Amino acid sequence: MSFQVFGLPVSRGVAIGRAVLVASSRIDVAHYFVDEARVDGEVARLRVARDAVAGELSLLKRDLPAEAPGELAALLDVHLMLLHDDSLTGATKQWIHERHYNAEWALSAQLEVLARQFDEMEDDYLRERKADLEQVVERLLRALARGPEASFAAAPAVGARDFGGEEPLVLVANDIAPADMLQFKGSVFTGFVTDVGGKTSHTAIVARSMDIPAVVGAREASRIIRQDDWVIIDGDNGIVIVNPSPIVLEEYRFRQRQSELERERLSRLRHTPAVTLDGERIELLANIELPVDAKSALESGALGVGLFRSEFLFMNRGGELPGEDEQFEAYRAAVEAMNGLPVTIRTVDIGADKPLERMSVNELRHEHALNPALGLRAIRWSLSEPGMFRQQLRAILRASAYGKVRMLFPMVAHLGEVKLTLEALAKAKQQLTDAGRPFVDVEIGAMIEVPAAALVLPIFLRHFDFVSIGTNDLIQYTLAIDRADEAVSHLYDPWHPAVLGLIASTIQQARNAGKHVSVCGEMAGDPAFTELLLGMGLRSFSMHPAQIASIKQRILRTDARRCAAVLPELLAADDPELRSRSAEMGGASRVTAAGR
Repeated sequence: MSFQVFGLPVSRGVAIGRAVLVASSRIDVAHYFVDEARVDGEVARLRVARDAVAGELSLLKRDLPAEAPGELAALLDVHLMLLHDDSLTGATKQWIHERHYNAEWALSAQLEVLARQFDEMEDDYLRERKADLEQVVERLLRALARGPEASFAAAPAVGARDFGGEEPLVLVANDIAPADMLQFKGSVFTGFVTDVGGKTSHTAIVARSMDIPAVVGAREASRIIRQDDWVIIDGDNGIVIVNPSPIVLEEYRFRQRQSELERERLSRLRHTPAVTLDGERIELLANIELPVDAKSALESGALGVGLFRSEFLFMNRGGELPGEDEQFEAYRAAVEAMNGLPVTIRTVDIGADKPLERMSVNELRHEHALNPALGLRAIRWSLSEPGMFRQQLRAILRASAYGKVRMLFPMVAHLGEVKLTLEALAKAKQQLTDAGRPFVDVEIGAMIEVPAAALVLPIFLRHFDFVSIGTNDLIQYTLAIDRADEAVSHLYDPWHPAVLGLIASTIQQARNAGKHVSVCGEMAGDPAFTELLLGMGLRSFSMHPAQIASIKQRILRTDARRCAAVLPELLAADDPELRSRSAEMGGASRVTAAGR
């Protein structure tokens, strides 16, 4: 039966494929593919875990006290029966063999299948056995985690070329942690659907950065879509079509081909300088997460890296932090790969929706802090871990000996934080000098992503060489909207007059002070805001490499002086978005209006 699910459109394009469900679990479940040579090893891990759990259950049953109710022994028997039932372990082996899932993922996928069968049972007693099944699977997952080969980091993800399946796949989940998204980068998935999340949740951001169609906030999607259902993800309109009719499928295949042709056309702009109609040269930089991303930055025609999100080096490590030498090698690799172009490395931005441990955002929210976005994150976390912080500062400084490096500090809000940061930097430099390690006195910058920083910008500009506006968090904190919460996502409004006023003021004040200013948030990579930002005086944009061509095309069609002339009226408007649609800002707005 065909049906539709509606969510938020967060990454454009059309994806068509078989659904792969990633089930929620109380246990942290690693999801990755194994190559053919590791399949038997995964099956062996599963067998060892099953035997271990069987031993545990048998031991528990043997040691039951004589006065224990008879139901307890019966319950353990049920668990043993479920454990050895072929519909659990046998089918799990099948997932490993056919899909090349790792054992944990295969087990959670089969749990999802069986749990639905239990839900559909009419007999109350049998239906309630679902909880027993979940407990057995939880025991198995714990046993797998104890095994010598259970480390998530030890088993690298396998790319599409190595995957045994032939049909395209789309991922359907309640939520996907940023670290998991990173693992899926470059894998077989052609699209993402999640139950939760907003337009600037990190699932959405990473999906856009991967240029993969995605719909988030689809609420019940992971519950009503089944394994292997055919799914169309319409990333332009936020629609998920499950088991489409042949006519609908053909229509979307046509749109998919048109989108690919458009990408090919835009790729021809790679070597074209980004210059407006009135001759303003615009700097287009790339946002990257890992050193290997430098290659795509160069291929896109980026003039440097405007944001290297170093926190991704810290994630998916079971809480273990990377050492100074490991970080240095990563930063040096990115710097050398950019062949002399500047690389802006942001110090670690951990916390809130970017947890260190592989826990879900909701788990962290409920278990560790009521408002993690307002808590110990970004520069606050770094300053609370001075040893770790100086280690990262030394690693970045050492990389500066191999190319042009700039250092960026996230979520600075207080002058006190600025002073502590500069003290830590001075100490790191002194330590390197004492150790005889070479480094360059790099430019330092502050992320402007809380209203307090924007409002006291002149104070900050005395201490920093440049600023970079993180629009995602600036909008979040200005409007008091948790950007990862789909329940309030409709209130997340980049066009809010307060937001635009802060951005315009920051750009103008930085320019007046002769300091470099860039935007590295989502607005920089969204063509709907290109003319607006040009009108505000922005001349440096940083975005995912995949977005550079479309922004460059927009710039080539825009007159920056005309944008600036219209800007005061737009900033004074009650509804700037509506005003921008009707205004001819710089020539390309007519295209915007027609395209909407």
